[in-house]
Amino acid sequence: MSQTLDSKLVAMLEVVYPAVDCAFVAEQLIDAMALAPDADAPPAHQNHWDPSDIVLITYADTVQQPGVKPLVTLKRFLDDSLRDAISAVHILPFFPYSSDDGFSVMDYLAVNESHGGWEDIEAIAGDYKLMADLVINHMSARSRWFENFRKRVGPGKDYFFEGNPKDDLSMVVRPRTSPLLTPVQTDDGERHVWCTFSEDQVDLNFANPEVLIEFAGIIREYLTRGVLIFRLDAVAFLWKEPGTPCIHLQQTHELIKILRLLIEHHTPDAVVITETNVPNRENLTYFGNANEAHAIYNFSLPPLLINTLVTGNCRHLKTWLMSMPPAQMGTTYLNFIASHDGVGLRPTDGLLDEDEKQRLINTMESFGGKVSYRRTADGRDQPYEMNIALWDALKGTAEGGADHWQLQRFLCAHTIMLALEGIPAFYIHSLLATENDHSRVEHTGRFRSINRGQWQLDAVEAALADPLSHHSKAFTELKRLIAIRRAQPAFHPNATQFTLHLGLQLFGFWRQSMRREQSIFCIHNISDEVQQVALTDINLIGTDQWTDLLSGMAIDDLAGVITLKPYQSVWLSN
Repeated sequence: MSQTLDSKLVAMLEVVYPAVDCAFVAEQLIDAMALAPDADAPPAHQNHWDPSDIVLITYADTVQQPGVKPLVTLKRFLDDSLRDAISAVHILPFFPYSSDDGFSVMDYLAVNESHGGWEDIEAIAGDYKLMADLVINHMSARSRWFENFRKRVGPGKDYFFEGNPKDDLSMVVRPRTSPLLTPVQTDDGERHVWCTFSEDQVDLNFANPEVLIEFAGIIREYLTRGVLIFRLDAVAFLWKEPGTPCIHLQQTHELIKILRLLIEHHTPDAVVITETNVPNRENLTYFGNANEAHAIYNFSLPPLLINTLVTGNCRHLKTWLMSMPPAQMGTTYLNFIASHDGVGLRPTDGLLDEDEKQRLINTMESFGGKVSYRRTADGRDQPYEMNIALWDALKGTAEGGADHWQLQRFLCAHTIMLALEGIPAFYIHSLLATENDHSRVEHTGRFRSINRGQWQLDAVEAALADPLSHHSKAFTELKRLIAIRRAQPAFHPNATQFTLHLGLQLFGFWRQSMRREQSIFCIHNISDEVQQVALTDINLIGTDQWTDLLSGMAIDDLAGVITLKPYQSVWLSN
């Protein structure tokens, strides 16, 4: 007999809160989510996705029109330009905020008035699967909760994590160089609050079950507004214990299980995605036993793929792909090459050596990129991420510098991403092939702004309508590739994948559909030189008819050779 919701919750809560009345906390959580305590769980290992799923990542105000709320303009752009290309849209934090382009939330239950209102969010959710951030690790120092913390009243008095400068904090893993503890004057004296990211982003105290109960209510509101996919922002840092690294602690994993349990009881086809920009082996732990994240960001893909294309050598990308376990049914990878953040370097730990990392950094800097740093336990500053627009990251090679293969290299990167096991996610500035925005960096003083530019709607429409612009060339071809991908059973996010061994200049893998009716051999020339593939090396079944889905070319001689131009790809399908 399966456990009911309340009994499951109590068992999970007892791991996190051994000294608390967990039956009472479970009751509060169930009430906050408006659930039935004796409800049975939805079926396990359900895939809430298929080959047609494509995610767009965007800020609410990336595309703008004078006198029109940006969320209204975004909906118009989606409907006019992307309705046939995407299934889901991730709108980055659209709440009132005080810094970090939305990730320092002042009010979780309001829409930023300058962007629009809940009715605009619901309109987008009515036509697309809506993905939203649950900015769960920290909150703005200008929020009402934090004002109450200063006044020592509720709600908020015990909602933020306090540290002691005398504690041993040397093991704490840091993503930034800013101080970890920030002194704050309160109505009963000075206190030191924990700030993983910045002094304006104060970490919440999940050791207080009331904070978890508050978030259950926030989640319920998002679900009723149409949010179907939850991105748990910076969730790896959620639980703190001085004397430990304060990342990936067991309580964090248990809290993710609790949140997922509540979410899927409310909306059985909702999806939880963890955002954990960490080394690959650590990232994989967030699948749990198919009971934590439904999907995890494939954080090693962006730096490894960029490195592959600027060096013309796929050794590390291939080694990584061979080491990736197939995701269990009901879980999958979220594949992306660019996002609103930089290209993380921690996910290359154990995959690239220090000289290779430095060469990649030098190449990105030569293409106009910037580098952000983090503070290590021994007090050193170490490169944390490269800040650069993907279009510019692929403008040349490490050896030769900028060249005339930029568009082909850029398209090759996305062709690889589209074919890999998992769900593809496109950052809006990659779909539009936007360049580095140096003026925005100067204006904000933040390196991440280089890839967070804004377009006027008439300007983006004009750029996409001009067949000679690189924006139009990239956008048109990416939409064609997406349309091909969405029609292939072998590109189901959970379809079989095997790595091919075709040398260092050809990156290849084989996908086979769940019912084995379709195979696709995905082969990509990742170099700036012509390469040849002997078809005998990939064992095409002789009784089948084989066609390159990308060019329409039929394969007549299975003992023959395919010639690939620089950065050309083929998807050979039976």
